[in-house]
Formats: sequence, structure tokens, C-alpha cells
Amino acid sequence: MQKIIFTAVCTLFFNLLSFAQVNKDELQKQRQQLKKEIEETERVLNETKKTTKENVGQLSLINKRLDLQGNVIENISGQLKFIDSDIFKSQKEVNKLSRILDTLKQEYAKSMVYAYKNRNSYDFLNFIFSSSNFNDAIKRITYLKSYRTYREQQGENIVRTQQLLQQRINELSGNKQKKNITLKEKNKELTVLEKQQNEKEKIVSKLKGRQKELTAQITNKRKQDARIRGMINTMIKKEIAIANEKARLKALVDARNNTKPDNNSNAANTKPAVKKVPRKTESVLVTSDADKLLDANFERNKGSLPWPADGFILSRFGPNVLVDRVQYDNPGVSIGTAVGATVKAVFDGEVTLVNSMDDKQVVFIKHGKYFTVYSNLSSANVQRGQTVKTGQSVGRAGANDDGQGEVDLIIMKENNNVNPEQWLRRK
Repeated sequence: MQKIIFTAVCTLFFNLLSFAQVNKDELQKQRQQLKKEIEETERVLNETKKTTKENVGQLSLINKRLDLQGNVIENISGQLKFIDSDIFKSQKEVNKLSRILDTLKQEYAKSMVYAYKNRNSYDFLNFIFSSSNFNDAIKRITYLKSYRTYREQQGENIVRTQQLLQQRINELSGNKQKKNITLKEKNKELTVLEKQQNEKEKIVSKLKGRQKELTAQITNKRKQDARIRGMINTMIKKEIAIANEKARLKALVDARNNTKPDNNSNAANTKPAVKKVPRKTESVLVTSDADKLLDANFERNKGSLPWPADGFILSRFGPNVLVDRVQYDNPGVSIGTAVGATVKAVFDGEVTLVNSMDDKQVVFIKHGKYFTVYSNLSSANVQRGQTVKTGQSVGRAGANDDGQGEVDLIIMKENNNVNPEQWLRRK
């Protein structure tokens, strides 16, 4: 019975230890990934500082770095919770094993006392030969063997329990040391966070000094957005007109085919053609089978589309507060990148428009009832009517008013803006 209890205790402990290890390993992987992202963000930030003055792009990178640093601290806090849990479990196990060991020692002591008090009766030969018959002698031999095995098991259980207890004590001590190290690491990361906060306050202060300049930039940006919106509306109206014309021509062809007489049948047997009711589609922009397939595939890839350029987010979809009262309602997502960086199509489609806007280019691509718009391009290398594939280059990123490379991506469902970040892979 004691052996069974001992085995059950060990099995439960190691199962719990294995489960906890999986979670701790996952935390470690997350922290390594966060550190890599921080290093990359730091690298891009330093590059930006070399080429441009303080700007919104740098503030965006600093904010990203702060978020990542906060995630590192949260990760360490999660690790501390696991360590505290391990300490609690180890202490609980030490207490439990100590009680088991005391019980084993007490039982072993009782058996030793009993053996000592009855030592004359345990003379092996006398005990055997005093049997009344042969069967009784066999029973006594079996009893002596069982009792000797029982005492040996008692001793082995005591030794194993002592070893396991010492192991748990060592683990408890190790976990306490690990906690101290982790606490120091957390304090170090908190110091880094404080330093990053101070850096943010400095750049925010400098940007406040450029508030009029930033306001002028945002005003110009809004004018560009309005012009792009006008292009989008004009283009979509044109696409709808084209789609309607295609539908009308198809209806005429279908009607002609349905009323065409069959030369192989008698006129008397000719039945009036049944007029087919055209099947309604979800969107007038989705007419052909190819359009339907493209449209369905675009929707199916929501959340996994590639980003049009390598870089970082300058401003997100919707309202953005840059500094103080300088706000910008972004119709898409603005991506900071290197000037001249390749801008790629996020999905298969057809180029419906390539247009100039001041010294920049704008590319429109149709994906069924969806459109993607790539603006602030220094050049475009596609033309209207061209079919493009996912990842194919559509142009090069131009510079914004701060000299930062930038590409703006808008995603439309018919003529309604949607949040591009919900369609692109998580960055």
C-alpha cells in the first residue's frame, strides 16, 4: 500500500511539472520573439533618425517599441507567476513528503521494536522446527519471507522518500533563486521602459514645436485623400457601367439563343421559348465566373494578405491623434518604408486605373467587388487592363512631406472603405 501511495505521488508531481514546463517554454519563445521585434524596431528607428528630422514616423516607431517593451514586462510577470506557482507546489510537496517520511519512519520503528521484543521467537530454525506439521512449517517460512520483504520495502521507501524530499528541497531553493534573478531582470526592463518613455516625451515636445507644420501636412493629406476618393468614385461608377453593359449584352445573346428556331423539328411541334430569369449576383461588379472565383478567394484570404511593402505602420485606419490637437482620419493604412522600396499587389486582380496626383502615382486594382488602392508611389510599373498576381510589383514608394518613405493602402468593398489591417497578416 505504501509503495502504491509513493508511486501515485511521484506520478502526479511529474505530470504537473510537465504541464507547467510547456507553458514556461511558450513564454520563453514569446519573449525571444518580442526581443527580435524590439531589435528590428530599434534598427529602423535609428535608420530613420539618420535620414530625417523628428517626425510622426519616429513617434510611431517609438510607440511600437514601447508596446513591445510593455509586452516583455508582461511576459516576465507571467514567468514570475509560474515561478511562484512552482515555489508553492514545491513547498507543498516538501511538506507532504516530510509527513510521509515521518509516517514511514514511525512504522519502521514500530516494526523494529516489535522484532526486538520478540527476538527469541524469531530464531529461524527454532521457529521452523517448532511447527506441528509440515504444512505449518511451510506457512511459517512464507510468513518470515513476507515479513522480511515488508521490512526491506519499508527501508527502501524511506530511502526513496528521503531522496525525493531532498530533490524537492533543492528545486524549491532553485526556484527561489530563479525568482530573484527574474525580479532583477524585470526591474532592468522597467528601467529600459522608463528610458523609452523619456525619449517619447522629448520627441513629442519637439513635434509640438512643429504643430503648425504638421497641421499643414495633415491638411494637404486630407486634400489628397479627397482627390483619391473622387478617383475611386469615378472609377467604380465606370466599372459598374461596364458590368451593366456586359450583363445587357449577355442577356441579349441569351434571349437570341432561346428564340432561335430548331431546324430539326417540325414547326407544329415547336414550343414557345421559356424566358430565363437572370440569376441575381451579390454585386453588379461580380458578373463572370472568373469574377466570382476571384471575389470568393479574396474574401477567403481575409487576415492573411501580404503587406504591400516592408516597413512599419505610420498611421492606422480611422482616427489618429498625432500630437495634441493634430488629428487625422485615415481612410486606409499608411506604411513607413524606404524611399524607392518595392510596392507589391496584395492579391491577384486587374488594374483598373493608374493615375497621377501631383508628382506621385496611384494604382487601383479590382478583385471582384473589392478594390485595393496604392498611393504615394514615386512611380508605377503597371497599366490599366493588366492582370497582376499576388506579390507582383506595382510601383515604388515615394517620400512624404517629412522625407520618410511612405505607401498608403486603401481597401474598398464596392465604394465602402474597410480596415486594411483586418485583411493583412498580423504585423
